[in-house]
Amino acid sequence: MLFIGKYNTLTIERVTSVGMYLSDVEGEEVLLPNQYLTDEMKVEDTIKVFVYLDSEDRPVATTETPKIIRNEFAFLQVKDVSEHGAFLDWGLIKDLFVPFREQSVPMEIGEWHVVFLYLDQKSSRLIASTKIDRFLENERLTVKEGDQVDLLIWQKTDLGYNAIVNQYHKGLIYANEVFKDLKVGDAPKGYIKKIRPENKLDISLQKSSVEQIEPAAQQILDELKKGDGFLNLSDHSSPEEIYKRLEVSKKVFKKAIGGLYKSGTIRIAEEGIYLIQED
Repeated sequence: MLFIGKYNTLTIERVTSVGMYLSDVEGEEVLLPNQYLTDEMKVEDTIKVFVYLDSEDRPVATTETPKIIRNEFAFLQVKDVSEHGAFLDWGLIKDLFVPFREQSVPMEIGEWHVVFLYLDQKSSRLIASTKIDRFLENERLTVKEGDQVDLLIWQKTDLGYNAIVNQYHKGLIYANEVFKDLKVGDAPKGYIKKIRPENKLDISLQKSSVEQIEPAAQQILDELKKGDGFLNLSDHSSPEEIYKRLEVSKKVFKKAIGGLYKSGTIRIAEEGIYLIQED
């Protein structure tokens, strides 16, 4: 069967005046219109295409790359609004529909929203939704503490930032642990810092402090050498300044310079850090 809203690997069956007809292993066919054909495509070739619904709700194939696929999340821009709902730019000829019932807040042209794409069972149409919580699953976790994960920031709250984790789970990045600009729609890497009761996920944008200490110490040494043996960072520097310069938290910075101090590598002063030169 054809998988609407997903990539399909299909066989070229025949050529017509409007394009090539492709088929799956069960013999179900879909049209790949002329504008997507290339000279290399031949009957009996197997090709990978994205299948969605055209303006008349008929399955159609494309070699274009959509910005979102079914059962996943993405950050998309509103292209148009009508009496029925909003339409998003998802990189294909036919825009992606968001009915009013699936809008957390009324959408306006030009806005960007994190949305989920699903196949509506009643209408058999592909529909996007901004009601993100409904599509996230934390009952059966596929991650563990310490794992690196892909994030999509979808909501700013009083506590920090809600993030979609690996296109499946919900996680939280605490505001006091964010030392760089972060906004809705950003897709940074992150780490599972802690799994709390009810499988709530605390997310960090940095590795655990233990894993960061050695690389941070080496980076501090590199900066000292670049600065002729001096680095104007100290215990009195703000977390934001430390992160801006070294991309580590103040906690990691203090542990790193503590280790370098104990080994006799550096001298810590009020104005900064000095490299102890060997005789």
